[in-house]
Amino acid sequence: MILLENATIVTSEKEASGSVIIEGHVIKDVLYADAEEYQYLLFKYRKEAGQIMDLTGKHIIAGGIDAHVHFREPGLTHKADMHTESEAALKGGVTSYMDMPNTNPATTTAMALKEKIETAKGRVRGKISFHIGVTNENADEICRLVREGDPQSGLNPEDIAGVKVFMGSSTGNMLVDSDSTLDKIFSIREKPVLVHCEDEATIKSNLNEAVQKYGEDIPFREHENIRSRKACIKSSIKALEMAISHQTSMVLCHISTKEELEMVRAAKIQNPKIKAETSCNYLWFSNSDYDRLGSKVKCNPSVKAESDREALRNGLATGIIDTIGSDHAPHLESEKAAPYCKAPSGLPTIQQSLPVLLTIAHQEDIPLTRIAAVFSENAAELYGLNRGKIQKGYEADLVVFDLSKEFIVKNEDQKGKCGWTPYAGETLRGVIETLFVNGNIII
Repeated sequence: MILLENATIVTSEKEASGSVIIEGHVIKDVLYADAEEYQYLLFKYRKEAGQIMDLTGKHIIAGGIDAHVHFREPGLTHKADMHTESEAALKGGVTSYMDMPNTNPATTTAMALKEKIETAKGRVRGKISFHIGVTNENADEICRLVREGDPQSGLNPEDIAGVKVFMGSSTGNMLVDSDSTLDKIFSIREKPVLVHCEDEATIKSNLNEAVQKYGEDIPFREHENIRSRKACIKSSIKALEMAISHQTSMVLCHISTKEELEMVRAAKIQNPKIKAETSCNYLWFSNSDYDRLGSKVKCNPSVKAESDREALRNGLATGIIDTIGSDHAPHLESEKAAPYCKAPSGLPTIQQSLPVLLTIAHQEDIPLTRIAAVFSENAAELYGLNRGKIQKGYEADLVVFDLSKEFIVKNEDQKGKCGWTPYAGETLRGVIETLFVNGNIII
């Protein structure tokens, strides 16, 4: 038994002094210092504990659940793999992660998903699961898998974390533009449907205009205009309308505009199961960073205006944002060094997940209770997980951090295989000191 005493415990309900007791792989008890029996129970657990950690001045939060990562395995392991990226995740306070299907080959069949599950065994120290991807041709198969599984491959419905739909092409080009396919997928009740929303026709038109204007030498600041807000809004309108019509448990992924945030706010009235996800990329960066960072801030959807960043920070504070997905998407620096049209989109950022959120909370005076909600608790409820909360009986995945300490992000400290991050040089708050997975100290 491990006793973590005198900490500041952070949950979505409160931030308060107390102690957490771990027994085996679960949380045995949570004691708050303002409770009548606190001293009595603390004395009792002190006698029983095999290890006592005095965390005076430290905070405890549940390990992050990141439902939006690209660990690049199989097929792209020269730039990332499940082992290296899970190491980076732990350094960012993320103990559970759900991998997206746009690998090579894409995870669009039962056999491909089963092979990913087998590949992960023994290679990650946190907890990994996988989304399955939709194509224009496999809607009937996806519906069968989430309801029945697949006896031939041994895939069970519970092996599928969620269903990913690209309503705009990105890395891997898994564009779904068939209305009949979308209608079938949005009718799924068994799993969350995660949607990447960018209108393909709008993007192609914008790109053609940029090529005509700049030739092959398109400035990276044009990314915001090519992957435009209009492209996001047009596609998100369609997704939200379908989610309302079907009452889908839908996650609108990596929201990047203030308009989409307001659309989600309105849509939730008609379908409370609609969830808003953004990434730290859109909470931290803005279009003012393109000239400084170039391709190193090129991601899909694009980083937009400072007004969008401020709106998203407000959405984080007020509760419109439900979850934070890092959209961790590694590429080698040599790949990123290519001209605009050849430089791939995607940013390796998972190692900065919790510190960026803690820094934003400090800057904007956002209660840490909101960070606990978006970092782990809401995802735990959405995906039906017995972790991500500091409650009795939940799996003991916990992060101990010092909120008073700051550090400068350095490329040489990155655990991911690609070895760089767009946050390099930034000063962040909240040094992670100890991390538990299933009650075991990992960091």
